[in-house]
Amino acid sequence: MASVYFTPGPAQLYPTVAGHLQNALDQQVFSQSHRSQAFKDLYKRADAGLRALFQLPADYSIYFTGSATEIWERSLQSLTAQNTYHLVNGSFSKKYLDHAKWLDRNAQVLQVPFGQGFSLEDVQVPDGTELLAITQNETSSGVCMPVEDIHALRQRYPEPLISVDIVSGAPYAALDFSQIDMAFFSVQKGFGLPAGLGVWLVNERSRQKAASLEGKQYTGGHHSLASLQDQYQQFQTPSTPNVLDIYLLAHVVEDMLAKGVDVIRQETEAKAQQLYAFLEESSLFAPFVQEKRHQSPTVVVADVLDRPAAEIISILKKQGFVVGSGYGAFKDKQIRIANFPAILGRQVDDLVQALKRL
Repeated sequence: MASVYFTPGPAQLYPTVAGHLQNALDQQVFSQSHRSQAFKDLYKRADAGLRALFQLPADYSIYFTGSATEIWERSLQSLTAQNTYHLVNGSFSKKYLDHAKWLDRNAQVLQVPFGQGFSLEDVQVPDGTELLAITQNETSSGVCMPVEDIHALRQRYPEPLISVDIVSGAPYAALDFSQIDMAFFSVQKGFGLPAGLGVWLVNERSRQKAASLEGKQYTGGHHSLASLQDQYQQFQTPSTPNVLDIYLLAHVVEDMLAKGVDVIRQETEAKAQQLYAFLEESSLFAPFVQEKRHQSPTVVVADVLDRPAAEIISILKKQGFVVGSGYGAFKDKQIRIANFPAILGRQVDDLVQALKRL
């Protein structure tokens, strides 16, 4: 029996990946030059699919990078000269803040305890802030920020660029991209692909900001926003990209569009409700995130109450269910259950039954 990976990344492969991979091998896609017309056509196909999936405004560009981590650095280098503001409630939102500090930005922060969400009245973005950094779904703690809260921040703070990490929220998170300026993700979570590709969605306002900073500080380099945009206009990349992942992404996005993103969101919510309902009733587990509107539908984090988390993980693994451990200091106290589109409803049913037997 093949194991089912409920890990929050790398995660379970999307069900159609194997077929697409075999087709690509048969067609020798991965031997083609990334400067060829065939690659340009592939990039254009991926671009069209992502535009449709996210309902992107026409002024957005789509860049491919090595990882989402790379985009933390590239965005700060290209789009800020001095002042950033960060909403931090977990390990990954803190790493975006850490990158700003490493780049010697004046990085201000609203930080709440691990596992908690934000109240909008507590967000006070200083005048002169160039970039507001938001992690929509905190993979480490299982806290999500409702998209309507992100949209509300744009109404309150029209001046800063709004950068949204949707690494473990996409494609579920129904962002209105006209209300933000950039978003980014990596493909090994919600898109169910092998790791090694970051996707950066960037609007014209961000490109204008980058252009205004050009030559005034370090914004250059091989993978600056300017060089990515220059290559993107020909559906090219500055250096040899991860063609395998781009090919698979283009095809999986088309599969998702054929299914319907609304259907994917409904299925995600139904599976999440099943998992949280079990945790609420269990004597062995409890939901870590207490406030329901901040409970992530895509990364469900559970406290383990009376035995080491590693013991639970080991028992489940022998039954073919691979769940994630808690993050960082919570490694021995929690499990994390990914609820990405690649996970089927019947697989969640089977996992819940296995958890009940514990």
